[in-house]
Amino acid sequence: MRGKLLAMNLSQILHHKMTKAGLMLALCAGVCTAPLLMNFSDDEEHVIYVDRDDTVDSIYQKLGTEAHGFSLTLFRVLAKTTCYSTVRLGRYDIGSGRSTLRVFRDLRRGFQTPLSLTIPIVRTTEDLAQFLGEHLEASVEDFRAALTDRKTLSTFGKTPETAICLFIPNTYEVYWTVSPQQLLERMQKESKLFWSSERKAAAQEQGLTPDEVITLASIVENETAYNPEKPQVAGMYLNRLRKSMPLQADPTVKFALGDFSIRRVLHKHLTVDSPYNTYRNLGLPPGPIGIPSLSSIEGVLHAAKHSYLYMCAKEDFSGSHNFAATYEEHLQNAEKYSAALNARNIH
Repeated sequence: MRGKLLAMNLSQILHHKMTKAGLMLALCAGVCTAPLLMNFSDDEEHVIYVDRDDTVDSIYQKLGTEAHGFSLTLFRVLAKTTCYSTVRLGRYDIGSGRSTLRVFRDLRRGFQTPLSLTIPIVRTTEDLAQFLGEHLEASVEDFRAALTDRKTLSTFGKTPETAICLFIPNTYEVYWTVSPQQLLERMQKESKLFWSSERKAAAQEQGLTPDEVITLASIVENETAYNPEKPQVAGMYLNRLRKSMPLQADPTVKFALGDFSIRRVLHKHLTVDSPYNTYRNLGLPPGPIGIPSLSSIEGVLHAAKHSYLYMCAKEDFSGSHNFAATYEEHLQNAEKYSAALNARNIH
C-alpha cells in the first residue's frame, strides 16, 4: 500500500503520466521521498549552459562535471520514466542547495536561472555587440545586426548612431537566451525608468534631449576619469555649444579615426573627414562615442556654471585639467602640457 501511495505522489510531483512499469523501475532504483529531496550539489551556484548542440546525453555529461560526485542514477531514472528527450536551451543553476528533482524539473521545463548582466563602459557599437555575444546565447553577429539595423532601431526611436543610448550602465537580471530584440525592449524599458521627470527636466534646463545628454556625457567620460571634475568639463562644453563654438574634443577625433591608442592628438589627426570630428563640425556628434558612466551622465545633467571655454590636461599627468576663460590663458596651459609631453617623449 505504501509503495502505491509513493508511486502516486511521485507521479503527481512530476506532473507526468507514468506507466506502472515505469513506476516499478523507479522504485527498484531506490527512488523514495528522501533522495528526491536530496541536494544535487552544495550551497554554491554551479551553472550549466544548454545550447543548440546539446542532447540529453551531453547534458548528463555537464551535470556529472558540475555535480561534484553526486550520483546521477536518480536523474537518469526520472529522465527515463518521463521520456525526457526535448532539450531546452538555457542557463541552469544545479547547485545552491537544489534537490535532484528540482534540477530535473527545471531542465525539463526550461526554468532558467537568470544571470546578472552588467552593461560595461565601451567605446563602440561593435564593442557592445562583442560583449553581448560573449555573455548571452545569441551571437555577436546577431547583436551587431540588431544594433545597426535602422528599421529595427526606428521602433525604439533610435538610429545606429544613437542605439547605445538605450543602454544605461547598470546591472540587470536577464535570461541567457534573451534575443537581441528582447534585450532592446528590456533596455528601452530600463531607459524609460532611468529618465525620470526630474532627469528630463534637468536635461531640458541644459537645452539637451536625453540622447544629447548621453552623447555629451560620452565625451566627458573620455576626457576625465576624475568624477568631481566631470560637472566642470560638462559646463565648459555647454558654454561652447551655447556660443556656437566647435567643441574641439580630442576623444571625438580618436573615435572618428577608430584609433584609441593615440596619446597625443596632432594637427594631421584633425583633418579626418567625419561627422564625429568636432574640430571640423559644429555642435554635438551624431551620437555617443561610447557608453558613459552614470557619473558622467549626472555630470552633464548637473553641469557647473562658470565662464570657462577651454581646458587642457594638467602637466603633472594627474588626470585632471587646467581650465581657462580666454584663449591666451589656454595657450599658456597648452604650452606647459606640451612641454611635459616632450619631456616624456610622448608623440
